Amino acid sequence: PMIWWVWEKARRVKGAEVLVATDSKEIYRVVENFGGKAVMTSKRCPSGTDRIAEVAKKYKAQYYINLQGDEPLIKVETLKKFNNTLLKGFEMATMDFPLDEGQAQDPNVVKVVKDKKGFALYFSRAPIPYPRNKGIFRKHIGIYGYKRETLLKFVKLKKAPLEEAEGLEQLRALYNGIKIYVTEAPYDSISVDTPEDALRVEEILKKEGI
Repeated sequence: PMIWWVWEKARRVKGAEVLVATDSKEIYRVVENFGGKAVMTSKRCPSGTDRIAEVAKKYKAQYYINLQGDEPLIKVETLKKFNNTLLKGFEMATMDFPLDEGQAQDPNVVKVVKDKKGFALYFSRAPIPYPRNKGIFRKHIGIYGYKRETLLKFVKLKKAPLEEAEGLEQLRALYNGIKIYVTEAPYDSISVDTPEDALRVEEILKKEGI
């Protein structure tokens, strides 16, 4: 199953404890059967972040990484770099990767712009910044890291107008003054958000002999 590939890569990050948070008994059994550790959460969690926060109340750690189960192609090297980034003490962090102009038009591909220190200025489904002279697009890769206090603070905040307009949860953080550090991933990654994505990922896994 897809979740196994994500778990297998995550567990190769030294010093990290890997937990699969789910409200599905079926996924829980699958994870336990392949030797992973799963945690049942309530079905009332409106997002993955709320699910991680629920786990954080039971399992105390310095920081938490929210890696979704629809990222079977993410590289171990990417996870290791992200883990090392969080150790520098950022309250919240994520990743990005260069993006060509054609993909920038796709609303399913989230774009990010950041300041000179690497902190996010804005995330959007629209192609930002507008390429009046030159396209310099950055694709947002949906992996998040939080300090414990930031995570628990975040889930108590009300949805922001920008978040509701774009359908992007991370805009709640920016709207409320939480800084998000964005580090460049060493490799691109394809998340499975649409049936077309699933077919692309399946083809890549076949080519890799998986």
